[in-house]
Amino acid sequence: MSDGDQPSRKKRIKVRANNVGNRKISYKWVVTITIWTFFISTSMQLVQMGLISDASLLAAFFILAGIVAIGVVFDIIGVAVTAASEVPFHSLCTRQVRGAAEAVRLIRNAEKVGSFCNDVIGDIASIISGSATGAIVASLLAMTNGNELILTVVLMGCVAALTIGGKALGKGIAILKCNAIVFMVGKLISFVRPVKRKKKK
Repeated sequence: MSDGDQPSRKKRIKVRANNVGNRKISYKWVVTITIWTFFISTSMQLVQMGLISDASLLAAFFILAGIVAIGVVFDIIGVAVTAASEVPFHSLCTRQVRGAAEAVRLIRNAEKVGSFCNDVIGDIASIISGSATGAIVASLLAMTNGNELILTVVLMGCVAALTIGGKALGKGIAILKCNAIVFMVGKLISFVRPVKRKKKK
């Protein structure tokens, strides 16, 4: 490389650095997601404790499986929103198909939706599944004279295996069927909080 190319190369590097530096951290989103995480986590924990404390052992296992399933499903949604394209939904929005406008909004806010689904719900589900596993171990110990360490290790291993295996399978499905999944979620959202459409003059 000649000496004349050095200034231009340094200039390009400087421009790229400035472009990265212009990106701003959304502190409002950080505060909002932190508050939402607190309330969702405490609510789910209270519900889980209330259900498992009054449930039979078999029902407690079903509740635990449901918590794991929630984490897997939201992980699929988070990956699908990140991988989906809004182009196929433009014509659907023009025809005012239910869920299309909501799907576009999800894709345009993919970073926030992915953070909420994968990080918030996913992490909360993992924490609560651990708490539920502890409650099930306590119930098993009350019914049998089993070893607490062995029961805890085995159940924790099963929960972790199901969670990781489910998410691994779900990610493949989410990437292959990303638009269909986002459209389905958009339809569900449209019944709760539809996107307001501008009236044509």
